[in-house]
Amino acid sequence: MPRGAEANPLGPSLVFLFPIVTTNHIAALPSLPEALAAVCRSQHRSRYRIRGIPVFLPDRSLCGSFSPLVLSHEGIRMAFIYKYHTLIIILSLASSSLLVSSGEDDYFHCESVVRNWVEYSSEDGTKEGELTLKDLLFFLHVPRTGGRTYFHCFLRKLYTSAQECPRSYDKLNFDPRKPNCSLMVTHDDYSLLSRLPKDRTSVVTIFRDPVDRVFSTYEFSVEVAARFLLHPNLTSATKMSGQIHRKSRGVSTLDIWPWKYLVPWMRQDLFARQNGVQRDTRELGRPRKIKEITNPYDMEEIVMPLHEFINDPMAHEIIHNGATFQVAGLTNNSYTVDSHDVRNCVQKHPELGHFVLEVAKRRLNHMLYIGLTEEHKKSATMFAKLVGAQVLSQSEALNSDFKQAISNETEPTSFPDPKAKGSNQFEGSTNIRKDSEVPSSTHFEPTRENMSVGTLMEIYESCISTLRKSQASRRTMSLKRVAPVNFSKQARISVPMTVLQQIQYLNSLDVELYKHAQNIFMLQQKHLMQNAEDFFVQPDGDLMAEVEPQKATCGSFYRCLPWRLFLAIALLMIVVLIVLATTTSRRTEKLKI
Repeated sequence: MPRGAEANPLGPSLVFLFPIVTTNHIAALPSLPEALAAVCRSQHRSRYRIRGIPVFLPDRSLCGSFSPLVLSHEGIRMAFIYKYHTLIIILSLASSSLLVSSGEDDYFHCESVVRNWVEYSSEDGTKEGELTLKDLLFFLHVPRTGGRTYFHCFLRKLYTSAQECPRSYDKLNFDPRKPNCSLMVTHDDYSLLSRLPKDRTSVVTIFRDPVDRVFSTYEFSVEVAARFLLHPNLTSATKMSGQIHRKSRGVSTLDIWPWKYLVPWMRQDLFARQNGVQRDTRELGRPRKIKEITNPYDMEEIVMPLHEFINDPMAHEIIHNGATFQVAGLTNNSYTVDSHDVRNCVQKHPELGHFVLEVAKRRLNHMLYIGLTEEHKKSATMFAKLVGAQVLSQSEALNSDFKQAISNETEPTSFPDPKAKGSNQFEGSTNIRKDSEVPSSTHFEPTRENMSVGTLMEIYESCISTLRKSQASRRTMSLKRVAPVNFSKQARISVPMTVLQQIQYLNSLDVELYKHAQNIFMLQQKHLMQNAEDFFVQPDGDLMAEVEPQKATCGSFYRCLPWRLFLAIALLMIVVLIVLATTTSRRTEKLKI
């Protein structure tokens, strides 16, 4: 029998005697019984050392309080294992408590950061419901909402290139305190307004259903990235696009937020998948058979699937709830110093998102105009009447300046040229050519000082027809490089409902803000219905029907009169005719008598 198995007076209380003894110490106790016997005879009862190991004992005698029991090495080991596991559980609970405490501290820190930003943002200096066009029109272009159509077919017909503010991407290219321009169109977020004279700036924007906007963002990213596939590899594509951009006078799509992040990311992914297909072809000795097309949004052999796209960190950073963050001024392209911290806190703690949402809603309330992509025709008509009419009115006061300005000739634009043919297909996809090459009916348009709201709408309809044909042709050419992938509204039906629901969930703030934008849109419609067919906004901000000022913006004086006035005049004429008829009849009867 081993020495450790001899009788031992400590019995089960050993677990309390060695709270600091480890399993490594157990092997050093071959003479434990003898050592414990010496302890029993000792006068010291508080602390003892057994073979150099400190042992803490209760304040009672070991020898007279416990009956002799057999103490084996196995018993000692079991006692220490029990003690060890107990310690692990305690430490785990303590660690969990620390994590919870740390999580709570992080939440409170984030709540403080967000609340401080909200307080700062509430001092934006704008008045709710102002409907008067000010000196500077800031078109806040939310990506994939149809803003480029408004720019080419509305704003460029209303403003000259000399009136456009210089293009600004990483920094402002003009003195924001004294802007010598009247129009700024940019993908920058609302924080840019902090650099502009707020009391002289009106903001307009367009909103789109969040799910459709995510679809469109995905499709456009693939479309633009696919144009680079004419190069043999990613290195060549990157090098060539850089050379073209340096030689070009225009602005590259890769300069514009958010495409400067999304397109390179998608381009790298396309080349990686293309390389995989080529590698499989070499190994198999024949082209790999691509599965039957049932869902073009899930063809992982060629293009990043939509479900993978929406779950990538890049999408979480830039795309999801992008409209809300853009209106709130919290994108990764923001001029607000703490935008990253606020956005990061909202992403970590979604329950804080309602603070950002309320700020975004309030800013929508302050805007001059809000359009809806889904209500294209109504939105365009409303823009012409609410914004276009005021621009045309202001143009009369600046008529001499308009005559001196050369329209749409040399100023580069942040919107891709809608017409690129032949060998310029690749260059036109990422670089914008001169504005003079943009298809338009400039030579047949009336001068701005003679333009009316009606003629503006006619010009707009003609322009969008040409623009859409050009965009469709360009899209077809690009997607041929990733055939058989072909996106369309009809093809979106094949996307599983689970993916659609996930998009809605990931864009919950945008969903709520879009509902708010719809409500504002309805209020704008009511203003138009309650006022004249064409109206002018007085300096005090009230929507009023004015006959004389609208002669310049209406094709006919009578078109500018409210329908109620027409009705009153018609009723008055009827009454006069009846009175005349009655009077004539009485005179005839008297003559007969």
